[in-house]
Amino acid sequence: MSLEEAHAAIDDMLSSNKLGDAGARVVIEDFLDGEEASFIVMVDGKNVLALASSQDHKRIFDGDQGPNTGGMGAYSPVPFVSRDLLDQVAAEFIDPTLAALRRRGIDYRGVLYAGLMLTPDGPKLLEYNCRFGDPEAQAVLPLLTDDLAALALACCNGELGDRRINSHGAACTIVAAAAGYPAAVEAGAVIDFG
Repeated sequence: MSLEEAHAAIDDMLSSNKLGDAGARVVIEDFLDGEEASFIVMVDGKNVLALASSQDHKRIFDGDQGPNTGGMGAYSPVPFVSRDLLDQVAAEFIDPTLAALRRRGIDYRGVLYAGLMLTPDGPKLLEYNCRFGDPEAQAVLPLLTDDLAALALACCNGELGDRRINSHGAACTIVAAAAGYPAAVEAGAVIDFG
């Protein structure tokens, strides 16, 4: 969040070796201000089926405070994600990715997960995976009224067609972590909700 925090993180990684070999190299990136949103789609080689949007929370403490984690929880759908934004994400990220795969002769069938920061300058891609995002999927999948196994089979067989996903309601997931997470934790430590 600040230059001082960035210097402290670099010192932790390089001087104090807090991340071991994983912290031996540092990549400095732009600070992106905005809301994070995650988009999970299923791809059958030709067609794309978008699941409900979601938002996860990376900071360990309430109020977006503390160090980043792998995700402390998520909710779905995201109220500020409009149909226009979904179309923009498809046009700027999903469709070009699939076009590049096709140009390389790759018939991709499976899941694409795009984690974006919604900045005043438009969406910026933070991460891209070929898997269900976690904890986002824990909030998105319970909303499905479709049979996930049938959707996955249609995805594998290239038979998604122009179907749309059927989902209902809203969901959230919360992660309970042992004391000290995301730094040092005691293996097998009891998580107390008291």
